Amino acid sequence: MESMNFLELVRQGWYATYPLLLCSVIALAVAGERLWALRGLTGRMSALSKQIGFFLRRGDVEGAQALVERDASDLPLGRVYHELLPRVVDTPVEELIAIGEGHRVEQAQALRRNVWLLGTIASAAPFVGLFGTVVGIMRAFHSMAQTGAGGFAVVASGISEALVATALGLAVAIVSLVLYNYFQVRLNEIATTMRTGLTRFVDGVCAWRGDHGSRPAV
Repeated sequence: MESMNFLELVRQGWYATYPLLLCSVIALAVAGERLWALRGLTGRMSALSKQIGFFLRRGDVEGAQALVERDASDLPLGRVYHELLPRVVDTPVEELIAIGEGHRVEQAQALRRNVWLLGTIASAAPFVGLFGTVVGIMRAFHSMAQTGAGGFAVVASGISEALVATALGLAVAIVSLVLYNYFQVRLNEIATTMRTGLTRFVDGVCAWRGDHGSRPAV
């Protein structure tokens, strides 16, 4: 046992440690992909909504459409505007709000792609580690029964294997949980920005049309 390093302990408990290593790779891959996909969205969508509101207040629908097609076709809010702009001339405000909200929810759901994997890994990894702990202890006692002797020297291998599985499971769970909570906060911020962008869009349409009175809430 003196010469056994961490990698050897991981190989020894392969039935628990290998799945945990796979989970860690999946968690990091999901996090990297979502970080790339969500980069700069809040600032760009906020700037876009202000520009679109400015165009609509002047009645420049063509200018707003050109802006969306040129600079915002890759933005979730830009795709919502792309669906709404052809309808601003003759569609009632209430219908615009309903259509826009439907597309907003669709885009918000798309931004959550694969984030559920982080939450699942954070929940499951400790149990996989616990499984490794139980099996390791069972093997230790089985070894004790085969040799007919007791003492720490007999069970040391199984205990070490069990502790590695537990520690690895907790490490994977902690990292996945931190990433999951981070993305939940980011996605909520983006959803709020999209709601604000839809509100500015409807306000711009109302100002252009000269609608008065209370506007239905988005």
